[in-house]
Amino acid sequence: MEKIWLKQYPEGVPAEVDTALYPSLVALLEDAFQRHGALPACTFMGTAFDYGQLDELSMTFASFMQAQGLGKGDRVAIMLPNTPQYLVVLAGALRAGCIVVNVNPLYTARELEHQLRDAGARAIVVLENFAATLEHALPKLPQLRTVVLAAMGDLLGWLKGALVNHVVRRVRKMVPPYSVPGALRFKDALAQGRRQAFKPVEIGPDDVAVLQYTGGTTGVSKGAVLLHRNLVANILQSEAWYRPALHRIPAGEQVGVVCALPIYHIFGFSTIALLTLRVGGRVILIPNARDLPALLKTLSKEHFHSFPAVNTLFNALANHKDFASVDWSRLVICVGGGMAVQQATARLWLEKTGCPIVEGYGLSETSPSVSCNPVNSTQFNGTIGLPLPNTELALLDDAGQPVPAGQPGEIAIRGPQLMAGYWQRPDETVKAMTADGFFRTGDIGTMDERGYFRIVDRKKDMILVSGFNVYPNEVEDVLTQLPGVLECAAVGVPDGRAGEAVKVFIVKKDPALTEEQVRGFCEANLTGYKRPKVVEFRSDLPKSPVGKVLRRELRDVQPPQKVGS
Repeated sequence: MEKIWLKQYPEGVPAEVDTALYPSLVALLEDAFQRHGALPACTFMGTAFDYGQLDELSMTFASFMQAQGLGKGDRVAIMLPNTPQYLVVLAGALRAGCIVVNVNPLYTARELEHQLRDAGARAIVVLENFAATLEHALPKLPQLRTVVLAAMGDLLGWLKGALVNHVVRRVRKMVPPYSVPGALRFKDALAQGRRQAFKPVEIGPDDVAVLQYTGGTTGVSKGAVLLHRNLVANILQSEAWYRPALHRIPAGEQVGVVCALPIYHIFGFSTIALLTLRVGGRVILIPNARDLPALLKTLSKEHFHSFPAVNTLFNALANHKDFASVDWSRLVICVGGGMAVQQATARLWLEKTGCPIVEGYGLSETSPSVSCNPVNSTQFNGTIGLPLPNTELALLDDAGQPVPAGQPGEIAIRGPQLMAGYWQRPDETVKAMTADGFFRTGDIGTMDERGYFRIVDRKKDMILVSGFNVYPNEVEDVLTQLPGVLECAAVGVPDGRAGEAVKVFIVKKDPALTEEQVRGFCEANLTGYKRPKVVEFRSDLPKSPVGKVLRRELRDVQPPQKVGS
């Protein structure tokens, strides 16, 4: 496909960037530490933490890992919300040559066990408030030898007095703290690290940096293998794309970026946290974006220029009664990703802030950013924008051939940000790739005469809840283990807040089965966004001649009104 989109690039955005500028993500981070040492790298609950401190503490944590016998290629799981410890552990693990495995802190024991076992994780750093889940999974994880428990206020006196008490009280209301027998405390891990000199590790572009877990059409969560060069490339591609907006920030002001999306999600991990560190910005860490009053209170005390988010958060904030308590006047860029941005949300956001939402598109498999609308856009257009520098997008038919101009086709991606494959699943990797190196996304899109892409449908049955993938097979697999369920099907239905919600159709084996029993079982086995919002009992399910449940027919008969709107 001819790269007609290049003609639409804003002035100053190159068609190609030097993605080999750094040999590894470690080199990129260490360069940022050296160049911006005295500047605050992040703020958390009103307290700043500078690049020099992040450099020192991450080096100390890397030394601790070496003392634990962890080194190049070992998988280290991080099960933390948006806290400074996350950045310390991330940089420390990478410096030790380890492979980072991002974990959702709200996973159930079943989900956690699968991910850690599949990754072969040898160590995990977990916030003490979520440690009970880990303990339930531990008996089935014999390879997990090192467990580090973090607490909100344990960074060596960095958080003090009333502030730490406030934070701890807030988190304890969410989930009580818990201790795992044999686990080390985060502050003790740092103390161990100080007693040992760090031994530099040689890390190259083709070494694995991250296993970013995503779902699949089979419902089995699998790890996208992101090499150091994949993440470095995408950070530099995104930096080049955002440059026109960054140039609008007044001279002398440090870039402030709100990180309300979880860092364990690839959008928050790469496009927000790592990119901000690369440009010498300040990451404003929000540990719980669902607590809108606390989020707005934090932002009312901050100066910031960038607010990346999903449609759900943009909409909730713009409709909140305390929205005006925040000074939004410095905003120069608001990137929407993770799920489709709705026209009504974009219109209200622009009206209230004066800064348009520029929608982008990406996947765990692409580190994540693939395309984005120009950041000098003045209005929302409903597209996913133009391919980023060094990125090719193609539209393919079922046979893998390009579709005629103007016709919809499956979006396929090729570029330096594309993963090396799925962890220990060569069969899945082969199925996802074309012979000439394009990754088939399962999303159906169109391209207009200017090179702007638009998503019109999804080929897969995936459900997208507030930017998180939910795969029907996983939900169905869990529900069929509930006594009383004969068969079931899960589909996505429109939701006014989350974009989509999960609806399940159940045929009973036991007539006494209740909706409350279904919901209780899902609560014990599925994290929040995967749980069905709507439960419908039926006498049978539509099937194909070979007996396959026809989810599309179930989706098509849904009433037009939106759930939860």
